[in-house]
Amino acid sequence: MQRLTEQILAHTEGLPEGAPIAAKSLLHLGNRAAVDQALSRLAERGRLMRAGRGVYLRPVSSRFGVRAPSVENAVEALALQRGETIVSNGAAAANALGLTTQVPVRSVYLTSGRSRTMNLGQQVVELRHAPRWQLALADRPAGQAVRALAWLGPEKAEAALMTLKRKLPSSTFGELVAVAPQLPSWLARTVGKVAYGRRSHSQVGGLPI
Repeated sequence: MQRLTEQILAHTEGLPEGAPIAAKSLLHLGNRAAVDQALSRLAERGRLMRAGRGVYLRPVSSRFGVRAPSVENAVEALALQRGETIVSNGAAAANALGLTTQVPVRSVYLTSGRSRTMNLGQQVVELRHAPRWQLALADRPAGQAVRALAWLGPEKAEAALMTLKRKLPSSTFGELVAVAPQLPSWLARTVGKVAYGRRSHSQVGGLPI
């Protein structure tokens, strides 16, 4: 068992910060039961951190002591390993784009995978399964805009889009327009309205549309 734990630690030293460690990726070192037991012992000794069910992380050593991996690195590594799309939530996206001054208190990310939580020391990161359209364009600014608009909702989306049209490069706003067919009807309509304007001379029931 001692040799197996040393082998596991040697394996983790070659991984980037925040890379998730699971028994399935260590079966070349021993059978499943032995690997599970070794991982559990390493976590009890503080050599690894238990991030979730069956998932571990290597703590980061620095001149200030030992700390958990950064949330950003852990999320990025998880997305790469699992082949998931993981992006910031709508509130964080709206803040990053200057559409709100509200700063999210909790670390919440949207994922194409299943909903779950990940423990990084004292911090809990929530991963929420999201519909495909909210993950469109991933971390590109136009993708941030999609999630921000979804979070703001129908009542605030048009004003926010007008702001984004002024602030974003035309190429980025064009990406947002191009992805409109994937969006819910209310949001696709709003994107089209802001992108192409409206025909002020058309009338429906005597009222301009």
